[in-house]
Amino acid sequence: MNKTIGFIGIGVMGKSMARNLMQEGYHVQIFTRTKEKASDLVEQGAIWKNSVTALSTSSDIIISIVGYPSDVEEIYFGENGIIQNASTDTYIIDMTTSNPKLAKRIAEAAEEKGLHALDAPVSGGDIGARNGSLAIMVGGKQKDFDAMLPIFEIMGENIVLQGPAGAGQHTKMANQITIASNMIGVTEAIMYAKKAGLDPTRVLESISTGAAGSWSLSNLAPRMINGDDQPGFYIKHFIKDMKIALESAKEMDLTTPGLELSLKLYTELEQAGEGDKGTQALMKWFEQG
Repeated sequence: MNKTIGFIGIGVMGKSMARNLMQEGYHVQIFTRTKEKASDLVEQGAIWKNSVTALSTSSDIIISIVGYPSDVEEIYFGENGIIQNASTDTYIIDMTTSNPKLAKRIAEAAEEKGLHALDAPVSGGDIGARNGSLAIMVGGKQKDFDAMLPIFEIMGENIVLQGPAGAGQHTKMANQITIASNMIGVTEAIMYAKKAGLDPTRVLESISTGAAGSWSLSNLAPRMINGDDQPGFYIKHFIKDMKIALESAKEMDLTTPGLELSLKLYTELEQAGEGDKGTQALMKWFEQG
């Protein structure tokens, strides 16, 4: 409990994850590009650090959850980054959905510096982050996973070490590929119910607990029906994830037509100015089509 956790990235999910750690008594210091985003956490006791360097030199555990692989690259490998400035035996955990190859690079560089690296992307959106019920997919060494498991258990419930460095990110790609096609099915089902003159909310009562059940159907379909497109997970970040998954699949000579179709539809939404909306805003594509 006396460990200091440095947390980088206070977005839709990161803020709740950091707050849960604080509520369990951990000393948390934070850095994010926009300081105002962290103001409420600071009021609750978090310590603000004005740079990645300042956070890295004074943390026993560093957790990052930022936007894009380019952001991950910057905060880990930049001149003022984590790898260069973290003290020996620091645990570094990247929970961003990022490139598996980048996760391996971080692990290799960390080992050279005497650091312990894990890639641990998450799934569960804003609700899972707030409730501490995220699925956490981990890549790295068993002993490092075991050491960090108490930290993970504060943020999530389904926590699995999938394999060596990069395995967490590959698992998250499988997760995103599943969601990509599922979101199309969920949206088409709601549109079908409406066109058939049914009450889509009542339809959900019937189909969400049967063979068609899924997290997206239970958690995002009601938002679609209510016209709530506020982000639990941004369209722009989902597009980023799908592009990484598509690139990784092509490297393995795997064809993913469902993923490609979902990426096409979401890209069209982003081009229409919807990139900062939640993924459930896919409904708009069908309503406008």
